Amino acid sequence: MSQSVLNIAVIGMGGFAASHHGALLTLEKAGLCRVVATCDPFPDNFAQDACNWNFQQRGVRVFDDYLQMLDAVRDDIDAVTIPTPVPLHAAMHRACVERGLACYLEKPPTLHWRELEEMLAVEKAAKLATNVGFNFIVESARQTLKQRLLSGEFGALKRVSFLGHWPRDVEYFQRAPWAGRICMDGRPVLDSCIGNAMAHFVHNLLFWAGTRELFDWAMVSTIKAELSRAHAIENYDTLFARGTFENGVEFRIAATHAGKPPQHQREVVECEDATLTYLRNEWRIEWKSGAVESGPADSDDLLERNFAAYFAYLRGDAARPLTTLADAKPFVHLTNLAYVAAGIIETESEEYIERCDGWVAVRDIETMLEAFLKVDFGPPDASFTSAARVVELDDVLNTLLS
Repeated sequence: MSQSVLNIAVIGMGGFAASHHGALLTLEKAGLCRVVATCDPFPDNFAQDACNWNFQQRGVRVFDDYLQMLDAVRDDIDAVTIPTPVPLHAAMHRACVERGLACYLEKPPTLHWRELEEMLAVEKAAKLATNVGFNFIVESARQTLKQRLLSGEFGALKRVSFLGHWPRDVEYFQRAPWAGRICMDGRPVLDSCIGNAMAHFVHNLLFWAGTRELFDWAMVSTIKAELSRAHAIENYDTLFARGTFENGVEFRIAATHAGKPPQHQREVVECEDATLTYLRNEWRIEWKSGAVESGPADSDDLLERNFAAYFAYLRGDAARPLTTLADAKPFVHLTNLAYVAAGIIETESEEYIERCDGWVAVRDIETMLEAFLKVDFGPPDASFTSAARVVELDDVLNTLLS
């Protein structure tokens, strides 16, 4: 594939698919691609959007079934983007691969380790590797800092941590039938704070901890986790987890949707000689010597840049996608092992919950998140769950639902 303008089909028109259409329209104006088809079970519901996106003038064909679309345009397109609910990903990914079509699959590819193995088996037949849309790996500042980390400039890597305070109101969990669910229609959904909204940052954490090369993500070895919910949902909205990766690097994750605005997050990389803190728009290095270094995190237009990076791979101008399906395996396993390690989801007592204007917040949750990243817990012990126990996930989920 060598042409500069790639023909694209998009599965979906609502939800995050709208962001795909907007970003692709920008890239189309820049001459990098052309959207030739899209679909939705109820396309008439998006008539105004289709008008806003100039579908008629651009010649975008609209279908009400994704398989019909793929069969109709398979010989005319180079790639398909899949910005649909996670439970639909596996079947749609398979449909694209079976038709010889390259696939840009939104994150996460799935939230169940066994389904991921099935997707990886399908992927073996792919003509071109699938890209999973974890957006932040494209940042040049992130890649440069990871290279410096790999070179040993900061000393040995000791621990990586993520703090995520991303409040979500009641309506957030009412936006779709699968929101906040563990299972639906007999299938795992596993929609959680780190499985969906903050999935990018957990993937980033694993990226920092991958020490073999630039595009490497660390696999969990041991984990201890606590899951809880303040919202009236099936799954958890707050997680505290810590453990070790296979390479010996420690990790900590403290994340919640049960707070009040504003939202904020922090990635921390602790090394022998320096500590790197990565925020949404800036990064900072504090050296043990007292020196300080800082700079901007190039976090603008991430979706457009991720599409452009995948298009470069499809044209043969880049060696690989930024995140492949196999690269997502550490993320999926970590999220699954959190359930196995915790065993239960605690429901927060009403006396510790504050409710105001649709927001549901655990009192002092930000203080608890901060403390978790700083407390000296000592080394992992026999109470930590081994990565091998991921095979117990379904039994744990059945217990949670009973």
